[in-house]
Amino acid sequence: MAVKYVYDFEEGNAAMKDLLGGKGSNLAEMTRLGLPVPPGFTITTEACRYYSRENRYPEGLEEEIREHLRRLEEKMGKKLGDEKDPLLVSVRSGAKISMPGMMDTVLNLGLNDKSVRGLAEQTGDERFAYDAYRRFIQMFADIVMGVNRSLFEAEIERKKEEKGVSQDVDLTAEDWKELVERFKAIVREHAGRDFPSDPMEQLDLAIRAVFRSWDNPRAKTYRKQYDIPEDLGTAVNVQAMVFGNKGNDSATGVCFTRDPSTGEKRHFGEYLTNAQGEDVVAGIRTPKRLEDLEKEMPEIYRQLTGLMETLERHYRDMQDIEFTIEQGKLYLLQTRTGKRTAAAALKIAVDMVEEGLISKEEAVARVQPEQLDQLLHPRLDPNAEYDVIARGLPASPGAAVGEVVFDADTAEVRGSRGEKVILVRWETTPDDIHGIIKAQGVLTSHGGMTSHAAVVARGMGKPCVCGAEAIKINQAERIFEVDGLVVREGDVITIDGTSGKVILGEVKLIEPKVDENLEKILAWAHEIRRLDVRTNADTPEDARRARDFGAHGIGLCRIEHMLIGEERLPIVRRMILAETPEERQGAMDELEPYLRGDFREILEAMDGYPVTIRLLDPPLHEFLPRESDLRVELVELRHVPGDRDELEAKERLYARVRAETEANPMLGLRGCRLGITMEGVTEMQVRAIMGAACELKKMGKDPKPEIMVPLVAFRRELEIEKEKILRVAAEVQEEMGVQVEFSVGTMIELPRAALTADEVAQVADFFSFGTNDLTQTTLGFSRDDAEAKFLPAYLEKGILEENPFQVLDVDGVGKLVRMACELGRKANPKLKLGICGEHGGDPKSIRFCHEVGLDYVSCSPFRVPVAILAAAHAALGDVQDATK
Repeated sequence: MAVKYVYDFEEGNAAMKDLLGGKGSNLAEMTRLGLPVPPGFTITTEACRYYSRENRYPEGLEEEIREHLRRLEEKMGKKLGDEKDPLLVSVRSGAKISMPGMMDTVLNLGLNDKSVRGLAEQTGDERFAYDAYRRFIQMFADIVMGVNRSLFEAEIERKKEEKGVSQDVDLTAEDWKELVERFKAIVREHAGRDFPSDPMEQLDLAIRAVFRSWDNPRAKTYRKQYDIPEDLGTAVNVQAMVFGNKGNDSATGVCFTRDPSTGEKRHFGEYLTNAQGEDVVAGIRTPKRLEDLEKEMPEIYRQLTGLMETLERHYRDMQDIEFTIEQGKLYLLQTRTGKRTAAAALKIAVDMVEEGLISKEEAVARVQPEQLDQLLHPRLDPNAEYDVIARGLPASPGAAVGEVVFDADTAEVRGSRGEKVILVRWETTPDDIHGIIKAQGVLTSHGGMTSHAAVVARGMGKPCVCGAEAIKINQAERIFEVDGLVVREGDVITIDGTSGKVILGEVKLIEPKVDENLEKILAWAHEIRRLDVRTNADTPEDARRARDFGAHGIGLCRIEHMLIGEERLPIVRRMILAETPEERQGAMDELEPYLRGDFREILEAMDGYPVTIRLLDPPLHEFLPRESDLRVELVELRHVPGDRDELEAKERLYARVRAETEANPMLGLRGCRLGITMEGVTEMQVRAIMGAACELKKMGKDPKPEIMVPLVAFRRELEIEKEKILRVAAEVQEEMGVQVEFSVGTMIELPRAALTADEVAQVADFFSFGTNDLTQTTLGFSRDDAEAKFLPAYLEKGILEENPFQVLDVDGVGKLVRMACELGRKANPKLKLGICGEHGGDPKSIRFCHEVGLDYVSCSPFRVPVAILAAAHAALGDVQDATK
């Protein structure tokens, strides 16, 4: 049986979106409902896909087009391009997923030097006919023949200057006749051929151009931005023209059944009298508000608002509708689900549940997790104009404005005074934490999406742009340069961590707000989701914030972030550099009360919920002075007369720091290796954790600590560490006379741990997948170097579809996660499974976590609402799959 490639509007319906595209299926549905839709037909997405592959029509398509055109001509009582009474058509794109303005449209097709005279005679309006003709030449030449549209616009401007008028509508029929001839000459000069006069050739070329527009650069960019599959293709809709430019009783416009910015239930839109659709979009004239139509054409307004309500009830969603009024008669040219802001999406979803139009499940499904970033962070005013001087990686969402500072101390001092500053660094280190806390945001010229700056900023909810390599920082002169522009300390910049933009000067920001609509959607999402959501938090403030957002515990509390600060860092350094066990124990005894106090506050903030605390993990060099800085200080001390004892102490420190330096610290002495080789370190941390938990238990609280051993590769490593943990925990509980429920598990972040998960699970109460490091160790990528150096090229060349540090590499890293889950649960059916890498806040990765049966995901506090909604979407996806 031959494949059918063309459908009259009467033959389709709303369910045929895959084949007819969004526009075609909705035109068919409106036709089926008996609404005033100009007739036409749709060429399927299947035909487009064939054309994209083969660069030619599939067999039989030309004949189908001719047959359906014949039927359209019969309905209209006119023939395409007829000399006396021509049928004119529009040729429009329409993919399954709406891509507004990304592909091409041709209007008024069928006009030539003869049919334009017939149109003028039939309408009695020569000016209208030649205005339609010049529009057709202009649009067709631009879209189909590749002639720059500005050449035609320049001719129109020249004619208006010559006539002394300012508006297109002031030009006469004779003016348009002259411009038509000039337009045809421009086509001949720039396209190398005459403008086609055969209507069937016009139609064929236009259809091919719309097919090709699926692969134009702006469409590809849009699909990449919104994660739309490349292989969908676009349908082509051929529809009888109706005209909004036949006088003051004609008009064209766009309307929404609710306000797309606020979600308010009111009719919203714009229109122009005596105009065609492109005039509204192009901004050639200032449109009128939809409310004005009630005064200008009250009966038409009544009809239109009635149809708006009909369509919203039918589709059960806010509609974006295109309409044309031709000499007092209303036509609908398109309806589609309207694009909306995040705030509007929430309000519309909640209101429609309360109006009985949709269910809670549908409401949750209609709010995209990614949209919530708009609501939880400050963002650039979309109406603001600004100068982008550089771009980096969008490491932590939100926008911030402040004066440039180049070191953490200055950021802390000025930030403490209430001044707004942006901390600009080559890359941040744990030493910079005090400056990051006081800064409005962070900009680095090096580092990736999971660098120190990115991870810390996301945890704090601060905007961060990383890896802006065009920025060259001169720390000594307190400036940075980018493409010859010099920005000095104290100059104001704006950064947008959502897009990666670095902007010179201050841009107006829109502040975030959490309203009752978000609270309702999240409450419904909690009812739907299976996957629980925790947070990554190292401070009581982060824990409380995440709990307010709906987190059910902490999936990652990093001890190393508690060791930074003016009081604590010197103690940590003494612990690391101690030359005797007694010196080390003395330092640990000083450190333990600090940690106990931190754990008490965090456990109390999450009272009743589990708190997973990771034992000390990072390489020790991160806590020590930089070798290069010490070398500079030694040179200065040797050349400047001073204290000999100070020089000798600095030389000893330099020697110890050099001794601790590793060729590859990420794979060196860190994680469980520290606890195994550095006597007493694990015990000190466990005493602090269990001591804090026991204090809270005695106060009537319900602490639930989970102690996590990092970087385990061998079962024996976990056995050694777990024995210490159980022994010290028993000692503390006996000393304090109270029992606390706790568990011991490990972070799966090395391929060997995943491959031997059945062995490791026999010792562990839980696994938490550290997918940041698991991605690095599986792919052999250094995350900072990869994102700064070669990852963009890998994405461009299609080696990778997504940045694996943002979206989990399901085929590689994901296979290890799935294997570890299956092996672990087989060996230990009670094994709890979670994820605590940054992937725990990514909606696509969350879907995978749901599929492999994890118990929870954990993410930064400001991603918690996103994760809750994504977990609900994953559960709803299971329901939809089951009903197919």
